[in-house]
Amino acid sequence: MHALPLRLSPGDDLRDSLSAALAEHGVKAGYVVQGIGSLSAVELRFAGVDTPASLRGDYEILTLAGSLSPDGAHLHASVSDAQGRVLGGHVARGCIVRTTAEVLLMLLPEYRFSREHDARSGFAELFVRHT
Repeated sequence: MHALPLRLSPGDDLRDSLSAALAEHGVKAGYVVQGIGSLSAVELRFAGVDTPASLRGDYEILTLAGSLSPDGAHLHASVSDAQGRVLGGHVARGCIVRTTAEVLLMLLPEYRFSREHDARSGFAELFVRHT
């Protein structure tokens, strides 16, 4: 296991940047342990809803966690707006860093994560393999 602290810059897509970091290090499995920062655009998919909600403005990232694999990221976040209202859900593409995002990744070079169809859930779920 290898800790990789990252700082993302204004304009970066949160999800794409984290997936790119995994690929850049040649690792096939990783976890986002935590993240904080700010976003100017938020794309969150709420529980049981197929389409992400699009939010624009100044948002603070309160929590960020999830898994990263070559097949894609599965990230959840909670964000707050300028009035302190909190929303959370599945992070979709299009979450754009406003000033910074400080993220701690744990790279797991001895594992390979993949997303494969799970007959019980009906969704592409995490499969963990030790390499």
